[in-house]
Order: sequence, then C-alpha cells, then structure tokens
Amino acid sequence: MSAHDHITKLGERMGRSIIGQEHIIQSLLLGLLSNGNLLVEGLPGLAKTRAVKALASNLVADFSRIQFTPDLLPSDVTGTEMYYQQGGAGEFRFQPGPIFGNIVLADEINRAPAKVQAALLEAMEERQVTVAGTTHKLPELFMVMATQNPIEQEGTYPLPEAQMDRFLMKVLIEYPDEKSEVDVVRLVRGEELGGGAANDNGGPEPIHQEAVFEARREIHAIHVSENIETYIVALINATRYPENYSDELRSWIQVGASPRGGIGLDKASRAHAWLHRQDHVTPDNVRAVVNDVLRHRIAKSYEASAAGVSADQIVDAIVKQVAVA
Repeated sequence: MSAHDHITKLGERMGRSIIGQEHIIQSLLLGLLSNGNLLVEGLPGLAKTRAVKALASNLVADFSRIQFTPDLLPSDVTGTEMYYQQGGAGEFRFQPGPIFGNIVLADEINRAPAKVQAALLEAMEERQVTVAGTTHKLPELFMVMATQNPIEQEGTYPLPEAQMDRFLMKVLIEYPDEKSEVDVVRLVRGEELGGGAANDNGGPEPIHQEAVFEARREIHAIHVSENIETYIVALINATRYPENYSDELRSWIQVGASPRGGIGLDKASRAHAWLHRQDHVTPDNVRAVVNDVLRHRIAKSYEASAAGVSADQIVDAIVKQVAVA
C-alpha cells in the first residue's frame, strides 16, 4: 500500500468520528504532512480535542494533552530534573514533560502566562528542549495543535504576533450544519450504547509513522514552477506593500507577513497538491491554503478593526488583486 493510500485511510478513519468538520481533518493532515503546527480557534464543543485525538489514535503515536492555566510553569510543559536516590547514591535524571509526545494538544494556549507560552513555542521552533544545560531532542514525528477561544478573553494572555508566526496555519472552526449535527447526536448515542470511546474506530491497525515520513519525502518531490514561486512571493509582498494595490488595502494592513508566510504557503500548497494526487502545484492549491497560512500573519490596522474587517476579508481582497505570473 502506498503512502498516499495510508494517509487517505487515516483521513477516512478520522472522518468516522469527526462529522461536519471536514476542514479541520484536512488541516490536521496538511500540518502533519508539512511537519508544521496548527493554531485552532473555535468555540467550545466544536470537536477540536476530538479531532486531534482521532488523529493520534489512528497513528502509531504518543498523544499528550496540556491544559493551559494561569498557574502553569514552563517545567510543567518541558519537563524537569528530578533527584533519585538508590543504594546510598543519588543522581539527577531528566523527567520529560508532555511536550515530548508525538501529537500534542495545547488546550487554551492563551490562558497560560508568557513564560509558558514561550517555552512551548521555543520547543516547537527548535524541536528540542534544554533543561539544566542539557539538550533533549523531541521525537521526529512531532506536531502541536494549540486551541484558543475567540470570545472569552478574561484571564487570557494573547499570543504575540512573533509567536503566532511560528504556527504553520491558523484554522477557524465554525458550527456544523443541521444535518451534520443530527449525525453527531446519533454518533455519540451509538458510542454510548456500544461503550466505545470517541476515538475508537473498531480497532483497525493504526497507520505507522513511516507512512508519514514516506509521504513527506514524496511531497518534497512535488514540482513547483517558477510562476508559482513568483505568485507565492507576490501574495506575501501584497501584505507588506498594500499601497501598490489599493488604498483600501493600505488602510487595512498595519504589518504584513514575514518570510515564514511564504515558506508556509510553499509547504502547505505542496502538501495540498499531493493529497489530491497531483505531481505539481497549481494556483488553486495555493488559493486553497492561503487563508489558513496568512490570516494570523497579518496585523490589522485600527481602521480595519473599527470597521469590522476580518483577516480573511483582507486575504480574499489580496487574492483577487494579485495575478498569477
């Protein structure tokens, strides 16, 4: 069975327990294939935790969940040195924290103080943790899905732009439609009747990590033409120099995307093309991921915030005005 067949099967298994949220399933797969991390924003109860558990349960992977609270310490995330004594001799040993899982759910990341956020995001960027002068590498298969509530801001610590920039994508989760919600009620009722867990899909063999690594190698071989590279860079430059496109864009954008934006667009569009069995990237692949990759990398102006203009509206306006070379 090919790597693509394995990843397709992984998505199908996730879809059995995640109904009405197909976008989050695809986003998790894109993040996994691109070796990136996701920031997920949505109201409580919209299957954020369920989705990442479904991903981890169908992979040969260790799942960790960190519930962020204001009293959390950096060592609660990264781990710490513990003193052990045996036979009259003592030594310090490193006790890994939950960040050393393969799939890590950082729940309500904006409820943790800045030091804890920085410890998590440093581990995400460097793929290693340094404690007491010793560096400990994170697993080769490693992905963080951080969640935050968009409306409840009391007692929260919003992520600085520089730290948000380290997430490959910011994904928004909306309410499911009525038909999907009926199916959700039936699904949960069936799980209760059968005594199964939310992430139990009948006990099939989980997908091995090697399938993910093979998929990543194939994605590296996806062809990106010079025209597509120029198109990606043009989209990024439009966020930095909006006055070159329209007065409206200039009034909406305060700070544009960093080079990580272009790198993220390249990675995510190649993964999107691979998922759809293409051997090259098209403008449609870029446009399919551009909102998720850029919405958290654009700092809106006061005028845009006052007028209720969303980051997605800004990205949509950029896409309409930037032509493919």
